[in-house]
Formats: sequence, C-alpha cells, structure tokens
Amino acid sequence: MAQSKSFSGRDMGIDLGTANTLVYVRGKGVVLNEPSVVAVNADDGSVLSVGSEAKSTIGRTPSNIVAVRPLRDGVIADFEIAERMMRHFIKKVLGNRRFSRPRVVVCVPSGITGVERRAVIEAAAGAGARAVHLVEEPMAAAIGAGLPVSEPTGCMVVDIGGGTTEVAVISLGGIVTARSVRTAGDAMDAAIISYVKKKYALAIGERTAEDLKMSIGSASPVYWAPANPSAEDGGDPEETQGLVPSDRAVIRGRDQVSGLPKTLELTADEIRHALAEPVDAIVMAVRQTLDETPPELSGDIMDRGIVLTGGGALLRGLDVRLSRELDIPVVIAENPLDCVAIGTGRCVEDFSSLRTVLDAQPNRLLATGRL
Repeated sequence: MAQSKSFSGRDMGIDLGTANTLVYVRGKGVVLNEPSVVAVNADDGSVLSVGSEAKSTIGRTPSNIVAVRPLRDGVIADFEIAERMMRHFIKKVLGNRRFSRPRVVVCVPSGITGVERRAVIEAAAGAGARAVHLVEEPMAAAIGAGLPVSEPTGCMVVDIGGGTTEVAVISLGGIVTARSVRTAGDAMDAAIISYVKKKYALAIGERTAEDLKMSIGSASPVYWAPANPSAEDGGDPEETQGLVPSDRAVIRGRDQVSGLPKTLELTADEIRHALAEPVDAIVMAVRQTLDETPPELSGDIMDRGIVLTGGGALLRGLDVRLSRELDIPVVIAENPLDCVAIGTGRCVEDFSSLRTVLDAQPNRLLATGRL
C-alpha cells in the first residue's frame, strides 16, 4: 500500500460503521451519513437500494429481496456487498467524474485482525480508491472530539458504535492501551428484543428495539426536568408540554402464542433492566482498560475525565453511571455521532502531521465474549 505525500481536494475519510457510514470530503466536511444497509435481489444478486432507502425495507421485504448489513461487530462480514456499498457511497459523493479515483482514509476497530484489515483495504480499493490508509477508531474519535492526542498527557476516549465499543488511552499521538469489545448498540437492541420475547412472548423487530432504546432507554435512573420554567416559577405550563421525555412507550409486535398482532406498553425501568447486561459489559471494559493504564497517565485521566463518543454515548444516564462507578469525571463529546468521521477527515485535511496515526498495527486486546 503506497504512502501518499499529499491529499487532493476530492480525497475523503470514511467512517465505515456497523450501523451507519459517514463520508468526509476534504474541504467540505461530512457530506454523507447513511445506514450501512444494502437491499439485494436474492434471485440474481443485483443491488436494489443502498443506505436510507435500503434500511426502510428491513423486516418488510418479500422473500426474494434481502436487506443485508455487510458489517458485523465493526468488521466486514460480506466482502462483495461491502465493496458495492462503498462504491455506491463514493460515487454518490463524487458524482460521475471521469478518472475520479480518490485517496481514502478508513477507520477500523482497534481490535481488528490482519485478515480483517486486508479485507477493508481491498474493499475500498475495489470500490475505486487509488490509495487506502487505515486509522483506528478510538484515535479518530479522540481527534474528532478535539482531544490533545499529540501532547504527552493521557486522554481516554470511549467510542460506542453499532458493533463495537472502543476504549483507549492515548498519549503522544499513539494508543497506549486499548480494548475493543463487540458489545455496543446492536447488542443493546438484541437485549431489548430478547427481554420482550422472554417476558411477554412478543416478537419485535430491530427497528422497534432501536426506537425503544432511543426513546426510553437508559443506563441508570434518570430524572428529567422540563426545559422551560414551570407555572410555579412564572412560566407558561403549556410551554412545558412535550418537553419532558415520557417514561413509557407503546410498541406493536407479533404475539408468539396466538400469532396475531399485539400492542404492548413498556416502561423505562423495564428497558433499563433489559439493557443491564450490555451496559455492564461496557463499564467493565472501561474499568479493565483503566487497570492497564500507567499510573502517570491515570492521573491525567482523573483531571481531564473520560470522553464518550459514538451513538451509544447518547444513551441516557450512561455518563452518570460510568462516573459513579469509576469515580472519574465523564463528559459526552460535543458532536458524538460525527466524532469518528470528523477525526478521519482531519487525517485527510492534515495528512502530513497526522500520518503517524495511520496504518499503525499495534497489538491490541480483543474481548470477543461478554465481560
């Protein structure tokens, strides 16, 4: 893989995520954010739709159409579909320019194997990239969150994506210690599906579980306050309506006993109980990474705190839970959903000064089971 000395205007950074793919184009910022889903015709293998349009078909397709997620646990599970998805996104971003073969920086999990790294490089090259560089997700997340990764001080970032949770301590432009746990947003959705199935014999889909997680899911008891002053404080009570999140949600699914559609109301406490196992795994991963951190850097982390990025950082009360159990300040990055893409893009924008973080293949501890 040839190293490039400079990046041209059409070159890009790609956050190839299990749930969503984001594309950053040099000089333009994040220009694409779509689900990592491809709808395929099972009869002839043709691609029918990609991204948002394909995600809307999950659980709603006829037998000859399959909605495929080519990435699982942060790595490529279906090489051919992943390549076609990347080709579609690159073409969508660059248009139909002739001879447009961009240089690409792709972020990968810190626990990725050599074979999985090669699969990402070959998929990006097959999608039209003329040079491919890799950056580890926690490093990209830290750069995107604005952490001083090049300074001789310890920074700790926890990036909770769809397939993996990346926990890393960074100093002097490198990852000192890291842990990649294949327990993240998808595992939370699966836990909700399993809970509803076991307790209520109700079958629900991935989209319903994700909606439950986003609407009433939490990692610890959270007490919400209205965004506007209440009537007692001199405010208009009507202005507070709809501003306080509900602690209940109504879902629809298929009753596994009768086989008929059924409506069910769930509480926030139930969803928090359903999420207990994956949340505990994430907390344990952070705790074990701290155990492996050199004492000098541990002191820096105590002062600076832990930064949460990724979609999982938005789970209500997760920052409170981590801070309470670890006795360390925990903050959510300003733009958690885009941190990895922004960090990958900064590697494109400032390639010469950040090239030391690219293509590194350090030895990482991969936790494949539940902690």
